[in-house]
Amino acid sequence: MNQTDQIDIRGLHKRFGALEVLKGVDLTVARGEVVVIMGPSGSGKTTLIRCMNLLEEPDAGRLAICGCSVYCGGAMRRRERARQVRIIRHRTAMVFQQFNLFPHLTALGNVVEGPLSVRRMPKDDAAALGKQLLDRVGLADKAAEYPARLSGGQKQRVAIARALAMEPEVVLFDEPTSALDPELHAEVLGVMRELARDGMTMVVVTHEVEFAREAADRVIFMDGGVVLESGPPQDFLNHPVHPRARAFLRLVAHDIPDPADGAGEDGPQEPKRWERAS
Repeated sequence: MNQTDQIDIRGLHKRFGALEVLKGVDLTVARGEVVVIMGPSGSGKTTLIRCMNLLEEPDAGRLAICGCSVYCGGAMRRRERARQVRIIRHRTAMVFQQFNLFPHLTALGNVVEGPLSVRRMPKDDAAALGKQLLDRVGLADKAAEYPARLSGGQKQRVAIARALAMEPEVVLFDEPTSALDPELHAEVLGVMRELARDGMTMVVVTHEVEFAREAADRVIFMDGGVVLESGPPQDFLNHPVHPRARAFLRLVAHDIPDPADGAGEDGPQEPKRWERAS
């Protein structure tokens, strides 16, 4: 694992029964890099991001995240593997589609729960951190509100503050705006853009083309459990190479050239399965 890499995944496989969802994925993410993963439903992108902090158990391959390596499929002693998994989970945080806030806790209570119960932070220190983070996501005035009284966008911003309260090195986002009404997208994406500008290492599963264009360092396109294409957002979004990527982007964006109009393809192209930014 390169010293500048926060994530290094090699040969990752994941199966659910007879269905093979990940088919040998390789991926690296550098420190401070923002990587957006795109792809159609069923492509394996959510499974991949859940494997990164071991919410899903890969069947084979190697994960090296924040300096900790886990060999999947039984190649490590159980005690050593459990220790590495704990370290990975402490150094990463995840923001989900459905917020997953505790309904019986206030916004501040949700944010400080992790520092209090996991990090054993003194109560006053946790409260100060929680207020600081709620202010950072623009919700200082909602600290005493319960989730039922918050909009979807506010709930997701509380979820981001909760993730940051664990002081992670990497934040993983699983379609963070997919459960929101369109008018609420901007407030959540604005917070994520700020995190990107601050240098947070982020892996984001999303269909938000404009976020990828403005905030991502690299876009990964997955389909069928493999990486078909990877590149800088201006290249991928404006001139996708793989036919599946072009078809997908025409569904979620309106400025992707169609080869039938004489733009793009010079003929059949091989998938760029493991291409990585140099």
